[in-house]
Amino acid sequence: MLSEKLIELINKQINYEFFSEHVYLAMSAYCADQDLDGLSNFFRVQAEEERFHAMKFFDYVIDMNARVRIKNNPEPRNDYNSMLDVFKAALEHEKSNTRNIYEIADAATEERNHATISFLKWFIDEQVEEEALMNSLIKKLERIGDDSAALYMLDTELAARTFVPPTTSNV
Repeated sequence: MLSEKLIELINKQINYEFFSEHVYLAMSAYCADQDLDGLSNFFRVQAEEERFHAMKFFDYVIDMNARVRIKNNPEPRNDYNSMLDVFKAALEHEKSNTRNIYEIADAATEERNHATISFLKWFIDEQVEEEALMNSLIKKLERIGDDSAALYMLDTELAARTFVPPTTSNV
């Protein structure tokens, strides 16, 4: 059973995950506009992951016999100054997402809600990976600087990225 506080926090997170999907779609569109299809693909895959995360939270609330509440989200940022700017914004967005998940985990711990604590472990581990990935790509972009050949190599590398939903055994 979920307390009203946990229902509110998890609903907030569901909506934030859907907002994240839009943030990453906007980043994908920006990259596509810059003729960087691989970078565009990277953010399209990120958007798919965020929708998957939203639906995991969505299903959890329903499984816990509580009510999901979908709300409008603000318009995401659509313009950037550079690819480095895009990835720095993505990292800050992931850090915000991590803080939100920690807030839910703190509340679940305070309430000794073991089901929610167990459920959130996967998301906490996922956020470590997400922030590490963004940090790694930021470092690569900083090294690339104005080297367009290196940028196109990174673009080609990221074009191969796909989204494969985790199986139930590792989710």
